[in-house]
Amino acid sequence: MYQIFKKEVNSFLSSLIGYIVMAVFLTATGLFVWVFSDNILDNGFADMSSFFNISPYIFLFLIPAITMRAFSEEVKTGTIELLFTKPLSVWDIIIGKYLASCFLIFLALLPTLLYYFSVYSLGSPEGNIDSAATFSSYLGLFLLGCVFAAVGIFTSSLTDNQVVAFVLSFVMCLFLYYGIGEIAALFEGLGYTFGQLGLDYQYNALGRGLIDSRNVIYFLSVISIMLWASRLKLLSKMS
Repeated sequence: MYQIFKKEVNSFLSSLIGYIVMAVFLTATGLFVWVFSDNILDNGFADMSSFFNISPYIFLFLIPAITMRAFSEEVKTGTIELLFTKPLSVWDIIIGKYLASCFLIFLALLPTLLYYFSVYSLGSPEGNIDSAATFSSYLGLFLLGCVFAAVGIFTSSLTDNQVVAFVLSFVMCLFLYYGIGEIAALFEGLGYTFGQLGLDYQYNALGRGLIDSRNVIYFLSVISIMLWASRLKLLSKMS
């Protein structure tokens, strides 16, 4: 597993893909936080809600771009058979590639801590920011990114076309994050309960400053289901 993880991370960081993803994410979020309307400076409030509101939608595009090549490129170039001949289990291959994607997400989020320290310093008085809510939101955002990565790994195992993998991942992530809540709004009575299955509900719940184990378990459950589905698909390719 470590060999796969190391190979994927080196592949990201030795090409432009990883740097472009991080640059686009930091540029886009920076513009929404500091420049565009409803930014922190205009609002006059010491919070990072604009960052946490826009980041999931940026992730919807960027994370499928990271994961679309995970298995589709291996299948297209024929190197997937070579991987299967190595002393690695299917889980080793999947988890190695998945953790590499999560590591890149972590690297993209790390520089945004500068936003937090800037808002912390600009507060009146200094430090007038809800740090608990901020860091629980960071946890929620990272877990959300990890779910999107797991979905991307699964869709990449379905096809040898990276563009198709990207589109499938985007559509699935959009449905899980935004679509379930919109469908739930159409139903009375059961709407609220059904809406809790949406990633947006779980993400916003973590952003309230209280880390509830139920929200974390939900994210981990979706990740497990997606990775298990990826394993089943790869096993079918081996047979």
